[in-house]
Amino acid sequence: MKKICVLAALSACVQPAMAVDIKAGDWTVSVGGIVNAYATVVDCSGGQPGGLALGGQALGCGGEERRTTIGNGLLPNALTAGASANLGGYDVKALVGIYAATATDSAIAQNSTVDVRQAYFTFGRSSLGTVKLGRDYGIFGSNAILGDMTLVGAGAPVQATQRGRVTLGHIGAGYAYLGTYGQIAYSTPASGSGFGVDVAVMSPVADTPVVAGAAYSSSSSPQLQAQLRVAQGGFKAWLGAKGQRFNAVAPTVQDLSMRGLELGASLQAGPAGFLVNVQRGTALGILSDADQGDVRTTHYLAQATYKVTDALKLGVGYGRSRNSDAAPGTAGLKSNANLTLGAYYALNSAITLVAEAGQTRSEAFAGPEGKMNGVSLGGIIFF
Repeated sequence: MKKICVLAALSACVQPAMAVDIKAGDWTVSVGGIVNAYATVVDCSGGQPGGLALGGQALGCGGEERRTTIGNGLLPNALTAGASANLGGYDVKALVGIYAATATDSAIAQNSTVDVRQAYFTFGRSSLGTVKLGRDYGIFGSNAILGDMTLVGAGAPVQATQRGRVTLGHIGAGYAYLGTYGQIAYSTPASGSGFGVDVAVMSPVADTPVVAGAAYSSSSSPQLQAQLRVAQGGFKAWLGAKGQRFNAVAPTVQDLSMRGLELGASLQAGPAGFLVNVQRGTALGILSDADQGDVRTTHYLAQATYKVTDALKLGVGYGRSRNSDAAPGTAGLKSNANLTLGAYYALNSAITLVAEAGQTRSEAFAGPEGKMNGVSLGGIIFF
C-alpha cells in the first residue's frame, strides 16, 4: 500500500500505511488514521511559579495535587483522506485531516469537537520542486517535534491539556509548537548533495495567550517562514527562521515583531539515534506565537535513543524553555524543563506500546519552583 506523510498527526517519522487505497481513473484515493490512549498519573509539589508553568499544580495537575487521565498522548486521534495523481506531467496530491480527543471531564456529554488541522493540495515535478496551498503545519519547529521520541507517546503529561486535547511532549519545555497556518509554500527538489530549501508565506495570526487576554491582532503583513536543510545518510541538519508583525489592540501597548531562528541536527548511527535542536527569538512564545508578548525566549532539546532489538527502543530526552526577563506577559515564569525516559515496543507493524516516566519543573523569576512527576502507559495504532 502507498504511504502518506500524515504531518497533521505529526507522524512523518512513523509514516503509516493507509488502510484503504481506491483506484479511480487517474486518481488513487487513500484513507487511514491514528488512534491512541495513555493512562497518565501525575503528582505535583512545590510552589506556584505562575504563567505557563507546565510543572505547576494549576496546569501540570489540572488544579489538583494528583490526577489520573486516560486520554491522548502528544498525537490526537485522526482520520485522514488523501488523493494523488499525475496530471499533465505534474504530481498532484491533496489531503484533509480531521482530529479528535479521547478524554473529557464528562461521561455523558458529546465529544464532538473536531480539529481540522490540514486541508491542502500540492503540485510539482521532480525537476521543479513542489508548491503547497492550503492549511497545514508550519516549517519552523517541524524537525524538533517530528524527531521527538515522545511523538508516539505522551512526554510531559500536562493535565490541563490532555483532557479535551493532547499532552505536550516537549512543547513548552524544549520547543515551541510548530502551529497550523493557511499558507502557500514551496520546497526545492531533492538534490544529489542532499541540500534543500523550504519557504512559505503564512496567513498572519493573532497572539494566543493562555493565562491572559489577547494583546495583539494579526497584521496586514503575512508571516514568513523558511528553512535550509541537508541530509546525508543517517545525518540531517537544518537552519530555520520565522517572522511576523503583530498589531497591538490596546493604545498603551506597542506593536510587536516576532523574529526567531532555529538550528538543529540529528544522527542515526545503527541502533543509536541523537537529536539536538535550539530555537531563540522574540515573541516565539512558550507554547505558540507571541503567547507571552514581547519576550525573548530560548528553547533547546537534546535526545538519545537506542534500539535494543528490532522491536524495542529506549530513549531519554531533556528539554528546557527559558524566558530572558520577567516581562508582564510571562506572569513571572522563568523556565519550564522536562526530562522523559521512555520505552517503545513495536508489537507489530501497526501498534506501538509505550511506557514513559518523567519530571517537569517550572521556575519563577521570583524563586518559587513547581514540580510534576508523571508516568504514562498506553499505546498507539497507525492504520
